[in-house]
Amino acid sequence: MQPRYLLFDLDGTITDPAPGIIGSVIHALETLGAKPPAFEALHWTIGPPLRASFRRLLGGEERVEQALDIYRSRYRDGAMFEATLYAGISEAIAALNSQGYSLVLATSKPHVFARPILSHFSLDHHFAAIHGAELDGRHDDKGELIGHILATERIDPSRALMIGDRAYDVKGAARHGIATIGALWGHGGQAELREAGAVALCRQPEHLCEVIAAQFPFANPSSKMATSEGGFRR
Repeated sequence: MQPRYLLFDLDGTITDPAPGIIGSVIHALETLGAKPPAFEALHWTIGPPLRASFRRLLGGEERVEQALDIYRSRYRDGAMFEATLYAGISEAIAALNSQGYSLVLATSKPHVFARPILSHFSLDHHFAAIHGAELDGRHDDKGELIGHILATERIDPSRALMIGDRAYDVKGAARHGIATIGALWGHGGQAELREAGAVALCRQPEHLCEVIAAQFPFANPSSKMATSEGGFRR
């Protein structure tokens, strides 16, 4: 039997990184003398590439790289570990690995941060490969990153499935003909994931194994949409 690959997003899918990411964004803005929005108003910064987020927050390109440097200094000094595992996700990942799926991390976060984060939470040994963006901005775009993963790991897209919580995950995977299961416990929400075209939605990590088993491999990913419990279908 050919291997089956599960591409996992990190932020908002495996961990809730809000304290570390949002705290570091606020720190960067304050250091540059810009007044940051309230903490709760910055959850949208979890998921998209930070360059784009700082461009939006600073109103242009001029101080983006400076903001990134300040952000990364705080982040690598410990803020990267200011995150929590979603309840049940560790068990789901272990179960999927034991079932024979090949797990690959596909995060827009730079891999120099993603690797120690997975190690910190004792999850790295479940993953066949760990991929993320480069610090210089290469592979910031989720579609570009997934293309790089498919080429590097020699993955047939028809044997792969994405698990993520944001539209960026869904649309990036779709560019390569890969369907996505939307993680409703993350930061995107049902409306965003539905609109982006997720093939299925999962309410809690504890249901992830059954949703994957029901959806993968699929005959026609665009033909239906379902939640793991009491959801919608079309």
